[in-house]
Amino acid sequence: MDVFNRIKTTVSSFSTVLPGNPVTREYEITEHIASAGPGLLWKVYRGIKKSTKEEGSVFILEKKLLDKYSRQDKELILGILKKGIAHLTRLRHPSILTVQHSLEESRESLAFATEAVFASLANILGYQENMPVPPPKALKDFELFDLEIKYGILQITEGLAFLHNDVKMMHGNINPESVLINLNGAWKIAGFDFCMQFANSSEFRSDGDINIDLPPPCHPHLDYVAPERILGSSHSFAGDMFSLGVLFYAVHNNGKSLMMNSGSSMSTMKHNFNQLKALSPSTFTNLPAESRDHVKMLLNYTAELRPDAFQTSKLSMFEDVGVKTLQYLDSLFQWDNLQKSQFYKGLPQIIQKMPKRVNLHRVIPCLVKEYPTPEMVPFVLPNVLLIAEDVSKEEFQTYILQDLIPLFRLQEPVQITLIFMQKMELLLSKCSKPVITNHVLPMIYKALESDAQQIQELCLSIIPKFANLIEYSAMKNALLPRIKKLCNGTSYLSVRVNCLVCLGKLLEHLDKWLVLDEILPFLSQIPSKEPAVLMGMLGILKITMSHKKLGITKEIMASKIIPFLMPLSIENGLTLNQFNSIMAVIKEMVAFVESEHKTKLEQLNSIRQEHSSTLDMVQANQNLDFSIGGNKPNIDDMFNIGLTTNDSYSKNDVKSVQKSSNVLSNPTQNDKMFEKPFSMSFEEKKQMTWNQEQHRKWNSGGDLVPFRDATTSLIDSNLKCLTTSKALDSLSSLPLSTSYIPNNWAPPQQPMSLVTSPSQQHQSSSNSLDNLLPSIGSKSNLTLSQMSQGIRELPSSPVLSTFNNFIKPVNSAKNELEDLLG
Repeated sequence: MDVFNRIKTTVSSFSTVLPGNPVTREYEITEHIASAGPGLLWKVYRGIKKSTKEEGSVFILEKKLLDKYSRQDKELILGILKKGIAHLTRLRHPSILTVQHSLEESRESLAFATEAVFASLANILGYQENMPVPPPKALKDFELFDLEIKYGILQITEGLAFLHNDVKMMHGNINPESVLINLNGAWKIAGFDFCMQFANSSEFRSDGDINIDLPPPCHPHLDYVAPERILGSSHSFAGDMFSLGVLFYAVHNNGKSLMMNSGSSMSTMKHNFNQLKALSPSTFTNLPAESRDHVKMLLNYTAELRPDAFQTSKLSMFEDVGVKTLQYLDSLFQWDNLQKSQFYKGLPQIIQKMPKRVNLHRVIPCLVKEYPTPEMVPFVLPNVLLIAEDVSKEEFQTYILQDLIPLFRLQEPVQITLIFMQKMELLLSKCSKPVITNHVLPMIYKALESDAQQIQELCLSIIPKFANLIEYSAMKNALLPRIKKLCNGTSYLSVRVNCLVCLGKLLEHLDKWLVLDEILPFLSQIPSKEPAVLMGMLGILKITMSHKKLGITKEIMASKIIPFLMPLSIENGLTLNQFNSIMAVIKEMVAFVESEHKTKLEQLNSIRQEHSSTLDMVQANQNLDFSIGGNKPNIDDMFNIGLTTNDSYSKNDVKSVQKSSNVLSNPTQNDKMFEKPFSMSFEEKKQMTWNQEQHRKWNSGGDLVPFRDATTSLIDSNLKCLTTSKALDSLSSLPLSTSYIPNNWAPPQQPMSLVTSPSQQHQSSSNSLDNLLPSIGSKSNLTLSQMSQGIRELPSSPVLSTFNNFIKPVNSAKNELEDLLG
């Protein structure tokens, strides 16, 4: 926003320079660039014509600058300036400044518009009155080349020849303030404020005397005026030639005139003029050697001895090859195409010897005029691109590129595309990325579709050089399809091979999937199998195999590439070296597939072994956790304790217990069990939940809670007591309480046997059995017949409630014991 605000402020400030002046309706003023005219009173602004957008210059004289003079002098100055602009507007010549908008006057200013101007010669020589502060960057350290000076003087001479011979007009004020240099570097005559009209070229006029007492804007520049115009009473065209000689001297002397009469008295001026009669050779040491004698003649005190404009234009210093070249370029519109083509063919040799600024600002504008004629473009284009090699990227885009873009679309004559293909590297280095995308790449696409073999091959050779500038979508959808189409459709073997070479160089700019989807399948579609084509395919395959970014997998090699290469290895026409090359790639691919797949299998085998050892370790941990005295408990045996010797349990109960055991030993069956619904009580579901928790603890290696039902514990405990009488006597006196079952109960080391000796059976009775089982829940003893009822009345206990379904058949256990004991 700050930039736009500054631009807006600048434009608005310039608009206040011309309040009410009609020139502002035609031109948009942008920048103050120079000053010119008598006393450098005219401010020169860069302007743009609103109707045509053509660049020009607007000259503005602010009347307030004349307020320091008297009213009479102010009126005199304004009259002289208006007269000069009126004469300038009527004159038309290549060496005279062109007026585009005539003089307009408002209350505060005078203004008119001309062709685009760079600066006045006075500004370039260091006189910068009425200039912006700081001066424009373009004028900083600006120096004129010798070629520019020579051709500039020649242009002024030609302009004076036109005025003297054709218009019969004496300019009267040739000096650096009245010479303007346009954007192309051409020198133009302006400042006709003191011109005089003659009836013929030999006429002398006595009027128009110069009054040196008037303000400076009211008379010509005294440092450049001929002696006779001040000392005598005659005025002739020779006066302009004297001024031209002084101008030539000042340009080579850092802007200092030979006379230096400004502000001097008449006596001083007469003294300086008398010195002209005997000028020493040392005075002209700064001038080129070939021009010294002629300049001395131009500065002759006697007007009749000075060369005229026509004679001056024939000086030997103007025969310089650079001067002649610029002169020919300015007059090319008069030649036919054949003469022009001959001149353009020899122009590159001259361009290399000329300064860059001259080529850029003087030669290029002349060559651009030939662009509308396609037949002349092939002759002009090499010269333009030769100049472009020496300029910077910014200068190329400013002065060359905009006129060059329309030529990118030309298809005829084909030499235009051929020249661009040859200089494509230059274009890519000078053009911006948007220009490449929007203008250069479409030209490349059209070149690939051309019928000319040379253009196709050139295009294929330069594409890899700027592949990094091509977007992925353009590469995939525009460039690669055209290359593939050209490769399949061309009848030239060299073009087909170049297509493959181009694709091989583009691989590093592609990704893996684009190569797999577009490039590799395309190789099998190529119709010809010539050895050169096969080598091109082999090169692509080698790159895809070795390039880290592409990383073609062993599956692709084994399933697609190797089966494709094997038949190619026995193609007729292959030399021994070509056959060896193909076989070497095949062997390399086979070795790669073998190595990669072998590594994969080794890794899989290692994983299997690690998995197996892990399972063995888990099993060993389980054995260690459950083993007591070196015996591994069987889960099924744990559930079958007390059931193997008693058939009173129903088959359904046994199946239920076994099913629970299987669920613990095989967790996957647990999932299958719930897939097939069956009738289960709440207690059974609770039991199964506890079993699952125990099994998970066993697998995780955590602390296990040994499982034992209360009924089995009681039976085993009592059967142990039956083996010894002491145990029976001691047990008869022990009370049974709810804390009888220990918390950390462990299964016995050996399986409990229910078989007793016959003597013990005869000595026992039902009463003694009743004494073996202490009362549950009270201090009084209970009989065995009451146990089942008593057990049902036990207080809730985690262990007893968990195995409630195993406590029910107590009565049947009693009957079995009674039968066993007789």
